[in-house]
Amino acid sequence: MTGSALQIALAHHRAWTGKDLDLAMSYLADDVVCDAPAGRLTGVRAYREFLGPFAEHLLVRAEMIAAFGDDETALIMYDAETIPARSAPAAECVTVRDGKIVYNRFVFDRTPFEEFRRRQEQSRP
Repeated sequence: MTGSALQIALAHHRAWTGKDLDLAMSYLADDVVCDAPAGRLTGVRAYREFLGPFAEHLLVRAEMIAAFGDDETALIMYDAETIPARSAPAAECVTVRDGKIVYNRFVFDRTPFEEFRRRQEQSRP
């Protein structure tokens, strides 16, 4: 599929998984809304504060599983390998208007991260 929303979603994904947060943020509207497991984020600054630490410090690589979209909506699903979790599946469903992502429903499996946290706690004296 070659819809513009899909192309923007893929470009955004490539940028942040490549650790280029400035480029990744350029695909977002200033007033972007992101619904993530931790709650709703509003604005590009809040989005960067949410995504930055993950992309810059935890992400090892991301493998695309599927990507579909048209000119307004795109859905990408990928598996992220991170320092705490070898497999952390995630999906993003984005809405694009005027060439920018205005909404992202960001879903990921928190279980691998919770298991890592539990193991860390158990290994402490």
